[in-house]
Amino acid sequence: MTNADYWVELFHSGQRLGGGFLLTRRYVMTALHCLRGVTGLDESVDVVLTDGSRLKGQVCRRDKDADLALITISAAYEVRLPIPRAGVAHGGDDWHAPYRPQKSEVHLRGRVDNGMANYLCEGGAVIEALQLTAHQLLGDYSGYSGGPVVKGVPEKHEPEIVGILLEQAPDRATADRAANVLFAATIGEAVRRFDQFDVEHLLDVLHPASSPSPQPEHGAGSNDDSSVGSVESWLGRIQEWAQRGILDPSQVAELNFTAIKTVMERELRGDET
Repeated sequence: MTNADYWVELFHSGQRLGGGFLLTRRYVMTALHCLRGVTGLDESVDVVLTDGSRLKGQVCRRDKDADLALITISAAYEVRLPIPRAGVAHGGDDWHAPYRPQKSEVHLRGRVDNGMANYLCEGGAVIEALQLTAHQLLGDYSGYSGGPVVKGVPEKHEPEIVGILLEQAPDRATADRAANVLFAATIGEAVRRFDQFDVEHLLDVLHPASSPSPQPEHGAGSNDDSSVGSVESWLGRIQEWAQRGILDPSQVAELNFTAIKTVMERELRGDET
């Protein structure tokens, strides 16, 4: 897959808000400041896909400090577009941004200067961020925020989303001018900000109350309260669900990571796993 069908445009009451992208087939990630005029949780927004499909969505989470927001797509709609995998960027990597505010605008490309910068964003939180240099000297990059930052160049690599564009650095020599240095929250930072992507919550989403979530089996002679046994049990379940088509490939890597992290954290606290 080399297309960029995973970015979206957001509208509210007929007014265009800005961009975002499909993090999964149910959730859209965007910058919170893109939702100007959308005052509360559960407020309806229109999610327009690249093929022109208009889906109903609701604002389900806001993180004011990190300037991030999560939108859930109504269960009445089935999104069939392929979702790219999430990844990690490093200094020196190429990057590009498939979303642009208007068709007359340029596509952004550039270089990753720092893949894990501690950055004090305008919302007030210190976030894990990508520091990016854009090759295009636009002066003002407003309108691009909320869109995905993708590792590599589109002609040579399968898409791998590594961040979400948030801010632009000012030009220190001229106060009323901005530099071609941009900041994006890493995908890891964005996912950690929302409990929708915790293992327990994802299991509830995949297996609602009418069909209880399967739990790791605890045999009488087994030692499943050990971290190794628990991790292997969870990873086995995740692989089983992937083979049955319950999970799509873009969710498997994140679930594997989160399962290991959750089990190990419980073990350190002395909780039952």
